[in-house]
Amino acid sequence: MYVIVDIQGQQFKVQQDQRLFVHRINADQGAKVEFDKVMLIDNDGAITVGSPVIEGAKVVLEILSHVKGDKVLIFKKKRRKGYRKLNGHRQQFSEVRIKEIIA
Repeated sequence: MYVIVDIQGQQFKVQQDQRLFVHRINADQGAKVEFDKVMLIDNDGAITVGSPVIEGAKVVLEILSHVKGDKVLIFKKKRRKGYRKLNGHRQQFSEVRIKEIIA
């Protein structure tokens, strides 16, 4: 059984006990969070598609940790002008585990 769920603006295909990284969720480590924007449910070949979401379906996540992604460097330069800028960014992520899928 798998579902397609919208978690903070991104769609993920998830199964029971799966671990994944999502954009940072403002909750404490170990907290359980529910998302009810379930768009598709595949239960052993029986597919249910929402329009746009399925009523009564939800996914319960457990937040395992908050981590930072790899550093992304942005380098800007203009030829022969002496202009060089270096900027960096590290995205904030939350590692979550799918505890329960309620269809």
